[in-house]
Amino acid sequence: MCLAIPGEVLEIKEDDSTTRAGRVSFGGIIKEVSLALTPEADVGSYVLVHAGLAIGVVDEDEAAKVFEYLEQMGELEELEESGDEVSR
Repeated sequence: MCLAIPGEVLEIKEDDSTTRAGRVSFGGIIKEVSLALTPEADVGSYVLVHAGLAIGVVDEDEAAKVFEYLEQMGELEELEESGDEVSR
């Protein structure tokens, strides 16, 4: 199943409009994410990420609710199993 996962922007590494990228935390799992489609996202913002691309900004309460639902559904294991850059 393909879902957009909420995560908190920890760092913005590249701030050019076409190559904008940063590190995003998904409940402690940290991945490199493209922020090119979310120029309004800043450090501390919560973004919805699909396939390594932030596709929207959400508030912290909404992100927490979505993350809780994903935990209940057992969908968070996919984050750990993917081959992307991950650190804890």
